[in-house]
Amino acid sequence: MQNIPSVDLSDFLSNDPIRKEKFVNEIGSAFEDIGFVALKGHFLDQNLVQELYSEIRAFFNLPVETKRNYEIPGIGGQRGYVSFGKEHAKGRKEGDLKEFWHFGQYVGQNSKYTSEYPPNVIVDELPRFNSVGKEAYQMLEKTGIYVLRALALHLGLDEFYFDDYVKEGNSILRPIHYPPITSEPENAIRAAAHGDINLITLLMGAQGRGLQVQNHNGEWIDAIADEDQLVINVGDMLSRHTNNKLKSTIHQVVNPPRELWGTSRYSIPFFMHPVSDMPLNCLEKCIDNENPKQFEDITAGDFLYERLVDLGLIKK
Repeated sequence: MQNIPSVDLSDFLSNDPIRKEKFVNEIGSAFEDIGFVALKGHFLDQNLVQELYSEIRAFFNLPVETKRNYEIPGIGGQRGYVSFGKEHAKGRKEGDLKEFWHFGQYVGQNSKYTSEYPPNVIVDELPRFNSVGKEAYQMLEKTGIYVLRALALHLGLDEFYFDDYVKEGNSILRPIHYPPITSEPENAIRAAAHGDINLITLLMGAQGRGLQVQNHNGEWIDAIADEDQLVINVGDMLSRHTNNKLKSTIHQVVNPPRELWGTSRYSIPFFMHPVSDMPLNCLEKCIDNENPKQFEDITAGDFLYERLVDLGLIKK
């Protein structure tokens, strides 16, 4: 396989059972094979996309001292600003060549998770930044819910199996800025090879070269989407929960050719997480004699904590 498969969410949303089944089969097969798809028919309209990019460019163009006012100590980077080079891939010491922002879940005051989630950080200099981020967050979350419903059917589960786990889940919207490269990096790239932590990731901004996916032969292939598509991939939580039936694929963001070092790259992944008390135990439907249980039982919250330590965002 040299390209990631394309699917259309409008098939699943149609009232046509044949089209709905087609989408379930296509995305299920893709996630078993390479773990990535390019998806159109989602809930983000182009005006919202353009406004979000405008706001995040404005934020990352603020002076470094201003941005660091929004870097909140003691929360493992779960909200607000994370400065350049702070995060690294699991097993690596070199920091990735990026800075980013985190929007988190929006829960009501009566939610059991209100005390668990840090509040979102308000950017005083940009009056539209937070409202635009919230709208994009909610449209990506809505899209992700339908993708998970399709995957539940593919796995032989009730269509709404994941709904309660992700309704107030610890999901993160992460606008990323990969700044211009000013000198030869020493063993560092924009985002070193890694798997995502969460259930699924919905990525905006994969229209140009840079994002690469490793196929089963160990070959790196470019993951390039059309302007109206999101790139969606399986995260480690979903891979673990399905006993590796659905594949969390290793991917990376490579540095551009030297002639493009002077350019920035922006991308905006939405990391769809469940609530912390979701059990990630391997599903019985994914265990048999040919596929024995591969993972120990663990909750989503404990798994997330372990991985944030691995990434250098939480110090033990």
